[in-house]
Amino acid sequence: MALLISDDCINCDVCEPECPNGAISQGEEIYEINPEKCTECVGHYDEPQCQQVCPVDCIAINPDRTETQDQLKAKFIKLTQA
Repeated sequence: MALLISDDCINCDVCEPECPNGAISQGEEIYEINPEKCTECVGHYDEPQCQQVCPVDCIAINPDRTETQDQLKAKFIKLTQA
């Protein structure tokens, strides 16, 4: 499952540098998460770091992008292969 930033985002800039995959970027109005790069920090951390630092709790599971832990791990491996 990729994560999704809701309209409650206050553009505080704390989530973007915490993402180990570079999946978070500034959108037109609020920060956005690229679901192709989001692994919910699987392979890096035990918990999604963006959720840990978000002061308004506006980052939730994207209901349109359900993935198993195995799929997230496979995505992590693909993203980190250089």
